[in-house]
Amino acid sequence: MNDLSRRFLPPAAEPPAPQRPRGARSGPFGVLDIGSTKIACLIGRMESDGALRVLGFGWRKSQGVRGGGITDLEEAERAIRGAVADAENMADTQLRSVTANLSCGQPESRLFNVQWPVGGRAVGVQDIRRVVQEGRARAYVEGRETIHALPLAFAADDTTGIADPRGLHCETLTARLHVLDATETALRNLSASIARADLDIAELVSAPLAAAQATLVEDERELGATLIDMGGGTTGIAVFAEGQLLHTAQLPVGGIHVTNDIARLLSTTLAHAERLKTLYGNAQASPDDEREMLPVPLVGEDEHHIAKVPRSMVVSIIRPRLEETFEMVKERIEGSGLARAPGARVVLTGGACQLAGAREMAARILGRQVRIGRPIGLRGLPDAVAGPASATAAGLLAWAAGEGRGLTDIDFEAERPRGPLRRLFAFLRERL
Repeated sequence: MNDLSRRFLPPAAEPPAPQRPRGARSGPFGVLDIGSTKIACLIGRMESDGALRVLGFGWRKSQGVRGGGITDLEEAERAIRGAVADAENMADTQLRSVTANLSCGQPESRLFNVQWPVGGRAVGVQDIRRVVQEGRARAYVEGRETIHALPLAFAADDTTGIADPRGLHCETLTARLHVLDATETALRNLSASIARADLDIAELVSAPLAAAQATLVEDERELGATLIDMGGGTTGIAVFAEGQLLHTAQLPVGGIHVTNDIARLLSTTLAHAERLKTLYGNAQASPDDEREMLPVPLVGEDEHHIAKVPRSMVVSIIRPRLEETFEMVKERIEGSGLARAPGARVVLTGGACQLAGAREMAARILGRQVRIGRPIGLRGLPDAVAGPASATAAGLLAWAAGEGRGLTDIDFEAERPRGPLRRLFAFLRERL
């Protein structure tokens, strides 16, 4: 090719600059996972190529927390401060607010179809905001506070399956909303414990929703999957289908209950019961269990008085509790009316799912394919905390960064009425 021909060739295209995802946050931000066994803090930031990087991590053994709820404000504050301080020192930054998980307050999940009159004009942001606010008003129950009112899909008159209806002309806008609420008193205690640590709550996120954000792949969301987050004091459930969260639930059972069963039936300390569960626990029996003898120090006896029990006894204690947990999960999914929606896939997360044999037992009782879910897509996450037990914290960080949401540029909290009287006035003002 001569110089003349080169002169008329278009210039070589430069590679496009990395684009940040819509709704992504700038600067460092932090999250707080308050669980029954540990309190963890992660600090991260969104990089220029859209990847999420962990800058700092800290954790403390839970204090003042039981079943996901706050039982002692002073002890909870001390554990929160310690976890946050470790993360701040590692990230060399100071947090003013955090996105926290919701595991307390008996959270309940419901679906609503809400219609809003548009009158033939183009749908605007205010119409979308109002249809969500009306869904919140319909979902209101005395003594409970709405945490999420997530639009799953919209319909403009007879046209369904619309992700973003802005600009479309219609007579009636219909939204299918997934609403999750919890008791106000439990939320006040949670807010008070975080405020005592000199932090504000930027947002509360359902714990199983956060765990799903960190572990489910896109195909699982589309084809249908059920996430089971097996924590220390609670077990959370999140049902996905067609890319949407359809149902969440929480059961008051977790890994701590297995530990308590071992301690009570073997008359040993909780610390040693946890050690037996971690080192020798299994949900499935093996031929060698009868022959392998395990040392068990008895409560109240001196350190030299140690009993010996076969490993089969530990297995026989663990198995019924796990079977009960998965049976409860099965009943809750069937009771939601969504038994067929999540397809044939189950993903287990949380520290309790790491117990040997739990995956196989879940597959047998639930009759589905089961895998163990670990956080994906995070840079800089230490190997020591990259397992299933950190799924909720990792998912909180992704959610805080703006991932997993629809219509991220609309503030659904704007002008949100609080209290039944204000809700009534707001409803009348918008209608009249």
